[in-house]
Amino acid sequence: MLSAPSEVNIAGVYFPPLFLSSGLGLLITYLVVKLLTRFRLSRYFVSPPLVFLSLAVIFSGLIETFFIVG
Repeated sequence: MLSAPSEVNIAGVYFPPLFLSSGLGLLITYLVVKLLTRFRLSRYFVSPPLVFLSLAVIFSGLIETFFIVG
């Protein structure tokens, strides 16, 4: 059974896991969107800000699920 993490300790400072996963998710999303813009793939999206928000939620959820565990 997976236990929900209560806090993540980084150099003696305790962070909530949702804060870390959302920060990392935003960073990864920023890099992915930069790559999409660099290769001109973002022109195929109707609403690029909505794609940015969706990717941020997806990456944050994946990081929370697979990397920040108990």
